[in-house]
Amino acid sequence: DGTVFAIGSAEAPDAVKAQAAVAAMRTAMVKNIGATVTREEKKNSAINIDAKGVQNGAPMRLVGHFESRGTRFYQVIVMGKEKNVPQDEVDMFMSSFKLN
Repeated sequence: DGTVFAIGSAEAPDAVKAQAAVAAMRTAMVKNIGATVTREEKKNSAINIDAKGVQNGAPMRLVGHFESRGTRFYQVIVMGKEKNVPQDEVDMFMSSFKLN
């Protein structure tokens, strides 16, 4: 159904750049579907969002978790047509991401 469940990570030269990457990833993903953020929570080095937008005329939903730890940064997203993004699957995927 075109729904994407994805995790990405990378390493920055230092912790300040890793934190900047978190904000940049959040902004880029929201712009990707021309979205409006409907919920955003910031806690320590993490940002959680829920956003709605349109891509190719179809209503889209983006749920994202963006976080940095030291020089590493992470992006955990679920994105797809709004009708194809069931909340229970979003919750299960997002809660499965754990940093040690």
